[in-house]
Amino acid sequence: MKESPMITDEKNTSRGYRSNRVRGSSAALFDRRGFRVALATCRELPELDRESRRLASALERLGVRAVPAVWDDPSVVWQGFDLVVVRSCWDYIYRREEFLQWADQIPRIKNPPEVCRWNSDKRYLAELQRQGIPVVPTNWIEPDKTWLPPTTGEWVMKPAVSICAVGAGRYDLADPTHRGQASQHFQRLKHTFQTTMLQPYLTGVDREGETALVYFGERFSHAVRKPAILSGPDNGQDRRFQHLGGINPVPVTATREQLAIGERVLSLVPGGVSSLLYARVDLVPGENGEPLLLELEVIEPNLFLMFTETGLDALTAQIEACIVTDHDAPRGGNGLFQPNRQTLLKRQ
Repeated sequence: MKESPMITDEKNTSRGYRSNRVRGSSAALFDRRGFRVALATCRELPELDRESRRLASALERLGVRAVPAVWDDPSVVWQGFDLVVVRSCWDYIYRREEFLQWADQIPRIKNPPEVCRWNSDKRYLAELQRQGIPVVPTNWIEPDKTWLPPTTGEWVMKPAVSICAVGAGRYDLADPTHRGQASQHFQRLKHTFQTTMLQPYLTGVDREGETALVYFGERFSHAVRKPAILSGPDNGQDRRFQHLGGINPVPVTATREQLAIGERVLSLVPGGVSSLLYARVDLVPGENGEPLLLELEVIEPNLFLMFTETGLDALTAQIEACIVTDHDAPRGGNGLFQPNRQTLLKRQ
């Protein structure tokens, strides 16, 4: 049977792309080469970070047009993309409300705006703890409260809105100098109206580091171990724009206990795990070696794609799954999107 012609309305600029609008009776069989995906980034990385460039290249090999787009660039026509994927928007911590308002206005964005809002303030950890997730013990000090440092113990202080340990410090409060520095740190956060997080430093992190579990869609992909990064008081270090956050992770095999916690955490994300394109669950060893949730990253995390042979394919498949209909996107037994035969023929 002769297919109806597919008439497209293509226009691309250096800033954005109008979506193809397929007209004809065979809309379900439209060509993936018409897809336009924006990889949202920030002004400091207008051409994306190294990992996101790998993702862009992988999408281009599939015939999907992947376009770097700075999230606060007013000239970008976001409605012209089939999907906007939040990647290296690492300046949002200083402009959180502006960033969230931007996300609210994007018609097709992953991860969803409500997830970004929930996850961008680490007080979500208290909510997860109330629902039974083992979380690193945390005291939350609102900016209208006062705080007197204890005289014993090793503690971590950081703001509730932060990434890549920006504004975080480690203090031995038995040391008078550290107590003074911790008080000054708290005052800096208080004066900028930030909620302060105070956590006991878990020494198992020095031995075992953090374990990051990476997920695409609803499926676990791979795990890496990140070394301890806090060695002393906050000194203003900012590693956001360094490759892999300035650390040297190594691939590891996640334990069953770690995977069980990761699955429980993702089940509690607003909107459900099925709403997610990607996620990263960061765990650290507790006092008895038990895994504790340090952070859940579902906005713009490093996904450590260089440490997995299959993760890049899984991520690009999930991106496709977000922009095709169920009619044209059957799922395989592993729960991941699998292009049908017609799709594969179109790419050849």
